[in-house]
Amino acid sequence: MEATGVTAEPVSGELVSVAHALSLPAESYGNDPDIEMAWAMKAMQHAEVYYKLISSVDPQFLKLTKVDDQIYSEFRKNFEKLRIDVLDPEELKSESAKEKWRPFCLKFDGIVEDFNYGTLLRLDCSQGYTEENTIFAPRIQFFAVEIARNREGYNKAVYISVHDKEVEKEGNHGREKADSGRAEEKGAKREGEKVKTNKGEEKEKEANKEINKSSETAM
Repeated sequence: MEATGVTAEPVSGELVSVAHALSLPAESYGNDPDIEMAWAMKAMQHAEVYYKLISSVDPQFLKLTKVDDQIYSEFRKNFEKLRIDVLDPEELKSESAKEKWRPFCLKFDGIVEDFNYGTLLRLDCSQGYTEENTIFAPRIQFFAVEIARNREGYNKAVYISVHDKEVEKEGNHGREKADSGRAEEKGAKREGEKVKTNKGEEKEKEANKEINKSSETAM
């Protein structure tokens, strides 16, 4: 993934390493299960980095490539009515869909690095990269969909969800701290009352001793 703008600082090193790791399309590995598994793991690393990115930064401000504007413009010109919040796999994988996507993808050959390499793409943008919510797609297809999701506000659901959980966690921590403080205060108050009671009892004993002494002297 090419990351520029606000994406460069938080995860630039990870993004570069992931981009190098995904240097070959899956089909080029043949049927070697070990290599296919290694490739899939690298694709998952790429997905995890991207999900971490849209969880920590408002996605509307993200820039994924140097040509985001061009990708988005061409995408919406060719797929104006494509629903992107929840993707229908048939809109990406059917033969008729592939015929429509092919010329779009080829426009970015030589413009977007590794434009046709396999990448994981979420079907429902409000959810994470689970087995049920993930399909393989060419990298340019991933960029087209995710840039549109970011710009049209769909990916903000992830950012808000993670942010709300953090706020709730901080709130719970604050309440636990307050409860602990109140418990300590009550404990200190009880100790203070106990000390006062003990002192009162001691004074009462001293007073009784003095009275007894006075009575003995008088006798």
